[in-house]
Amino acid sequence: MTDIPPIPAENSPSPARYSLQEFIDASAQRDRGQGLFELETPRLLELNLNGEIWTKMGSMVAYRGNVTFKREGILEQGMGNLLKKAVSGEGAHLTKAIGQGQVYLADCGKKVIIVNLQNEEIIVNGNDLLAFEPTIDYKITMMKNFGAMLAGGLFNVRLTGSGMIAFTSHYEPITLRVTPDSPVCTDPNATIAWSGSLQPQFKKDVSLKTFVGRGSGESIQMQFQGDGFVVIQPFEEIVYASKSG
Repeated sequence: MTDIPPIPAENSPSPARYSLQEFIDASAQRDRGQGLFELETPRLLELNLNGEIWTKMGSMVAYRGNVTFKREGILEQGMGNLLKKAVSGEGAHLTKAIGQGQVYLADCGKKVIIVNLQNEEIIVNGNDLLAFEPTIDYKITMMKNFGAMLAGGLFNVRLTGSGMIAFTSHYEPITLRVTPDSPVCTDPNATIAWSGSLQPQFKKDVSLKTFVGRGSGESIQMQFQGDGFVVIQPFEEIVYASKSG
């Protein structure tokens, strides 16, 4: 039997032309031996579930096996979290996948990044968090600066401990090093994650660009000072407070 070439990668000049059977063979799911978190494609995450995993609500695109989904309990993060959701009407909505089988996750065609924490801490924008193991402690925190809320969404998730997490990015992300003598300022709409050692401050950059051209875009910035890192994407993603889970 002639080997079937795989589906061409992104930006590949190769045409994607197949017979029906060739397409089925080329695009078929394959066991890549990557374990619990397995990248089927750069934009599709497979969870080889045997227990439970936290996932972003609405990110499941398919599953097979004996799997159920349970929404995060309203008091799972305590009364403070309940108050935040009551005030804002929005949150970092999570669903727990429970059972045995394969669960496939995706989010608006964004690229999936898998990170294995080893007794470490990272803060991820609530809109960009895709999945994480239950061995990871998490805390949903709300931005206190109103301008930042309007610019980049309301919630972040602090992830602490050991285990795998997956988050998403529009296109290829880059990580900027933050040092005491070299702070970094970012657009909230392009900021994906940062190290747990950093506490961003929000500032307004009132200048000519505030009144012409793009208007309100870069007038609100996140400023990172200290020792750590910040991850950004080459895309400004607007998260509306009215967005439902």
